[in-house]
Amino acid sequence: NSAGCRANCDSPPLRSKLIGASLKAVSNVNTEILESLRGMNAIDQEQIDHLMIKLDGTSDKSRLGGNAILGVSLAVARAAASALNLPLFQYLGGEQAARMPVPMFNILNGGVHANWQGPDFQEFMIAPTGAGSFKEALRWGSEVYHELKAVLKDAGYSTAVGDEGGFAPALKKNSDAIELIIKAIERAGYTPGSQIEIAIDPASSGFYENGLYHLRSEGRKVDAQELINLYSSWVDKYPIAVLEDGLAEDDWSGWKLLNAALGDRIELVGDDLFVTNVERIQRGITENVANAVLIKPNQIGTLTETKAAIEMAYGANWGAMVSHRSGETVDSSIADLTVAMGTGHLKTGAPCRGERVEKYNQFLRIEEDLGSRAFYAGHDAFVR
Repeated sequence: NSAGCRANCDSPPLRSKLIGASLKAVSNVNTEILESLRGMNAIDQEQIDHLMIKLDGTSDKSRLGGNAILGVSLAVARAAASALNLPLFQYLGGEQAARMPVPMFNILNGGVHANWQGPDFQEFMIAPTGAGSFKEALRWGSEVYHELKAVLKDAGYSTAVGDEGGFAPALKKNSDAIELIIKAIERAGYTPGSQIEIAIDPASSGFYENGLYHLRSEGRKVDAQELINLYSSWVDKYPIAVLEDGLAEDDWSGWKLLNAALGDRIELVGDDLFVTNVERIQRGITENVANAVLIKPNQIGTLTETKAAIEMAYGANWGAMVSHRSGETVDSSIADLTVAMGTGHLKTGAPCRGERVEKYNQFLRIEEDLGSRAFYAGHDAFVR
């Protein structure tokens, strides 16, 4: 899970023995933001969000901090939902909110998540599109995750986990990660492709320098077209459904080539490319560089702006995939947001570590709450 250089800024830390940006954020919430919002109605989400944006007065929310503003924005929504005695997903999405997403389990890590000791590409994920419900998809994903641990152990690799719960073995080739995952899918008793598909997030900005992509694990440098050719060969060979950040965030000409090559075959998601920013998303739509956008609420800073980014993607017939962050909390709001907006898929790490598992637990609660009205996105989750 990468951080684009144009994402919002969190509050800088206060000087304290307790080092952390949250200290300044909490101070801002308890003083300036509180005084400005006191007496407002929590139902007026857009008005409150726009007031905080105006109060901050910067383009990247660097004065008050995106972390402070988003925390308040989500708290306002929760307060309004509670006052109306509605679950958060229903308050945000209405009665029609019943589409359960395909979970994208990040089960094998490389790049910065593995301290550059393994594959160059940052995230290798599985998507149980053939399951019949979210509950079943969660079981399938968990079974493959634990089978992958056994596969890695048998091959002599480390089974330590990274920030998002995925394994981080010291592989020598990027394609080895896919081969190992396919082996784990099959050993768990599932069929790659028809039941469980693969998604990849290379986080390419992390190995892009001077117009070339540095594949450290393979000891070579390639240009955008050569990297696109690699992706195309993988899509021919493996059951890949989604490619996120296949090229660097400023390689707009390369993205056009990538979309021309693969945009009608798989979902091409921009994360660092768009940073949940409607101006960059609009440019992407105009220049036809992708077909989906990754949605990270704390990249843009308010619930209102997050929903606007999703709606802009929908307006262009693009996909929208909600995402956690590598440095997560146990807050489960993104689960409610995903169902409310009907995005059909999200990524929130491996079925491991409490801050990841809490999101999956919330989806289980939502699906149970919906009962027979719930329907699983399955193979229709992705743009392709």
